[in-house]
Amino acid sequence: MARYTDSVCRLCRREGAKLFLKGTRCYTKKCAFERRPTPPGQHGVRRRKVDDFGLQLREKQKVRRVYSVLERQFKNYYEVASSRPGVTGENLLRILELRLDNVVFRLGLATSRAQARQLVTHGHFAGNGRPTNVPSFQLKPGDRIEVRESHAAREPFKIAKETLRSHQAPAWLSIDAAQLAGTVAELPRRDQMPLDLNEQLVVEYYSR
Repeated sequence: MARYTDSVCRLCRREGAKLFLKGTRCYTKKCAFERRPTPPGQHGVRRRKVDDFGLQLREKQKVRRVYSVLERQFKNYYEVASSRPGVTGENLLRILELRLDNVVFRLGLATSRAQARQLVTHGHFAGNGRPTNVPSFQLKPGDRIEVRESHAAREPFKIAKETLRSHQAPAWLSIDAAQLAGTVAELPRRDQMPLDLNEQLVVEYYSR
């Protein structure tokens, strides 16, 4: 499976915004974007005029990188979103929010989506009682995600158990801190999804 293996801090600098790809490190002074907020490369300091296409491209890249999805899979998500009834941009964000790795992150069982993806890939979670290791698995209302009983003693979950009680998950998720589990209570509404993402620019990019 293809995946991005370069420094993720370069992605934040390229998009000109903190994407919080490294979990708790992004909230400290070690954050690369805080120390050097210019785009990567020797010409990063130069100011360039950005046209409409550039804005659309940058927003598409930003959304894709926030959810750690590669280009082909992201385009497939867009095609699925455009075929569904409703607003295409909201459908796209909803599909991304309902990915298993994102739900694990939103529940507070991982400090970043990258860690959530790794934990899922290593088989630490079960969906509706069945072990799963597919980060892109699409959840739906009523689905329950939990740490497998035989894996609950691992260090990441010891830490998660201490922080879950104070963790504020989105309203469309319910947390069972004692069982290291959570349930998708309902489909997320637009106001319950990241407000700093402009999905309309993504729709315009693919509608060219």
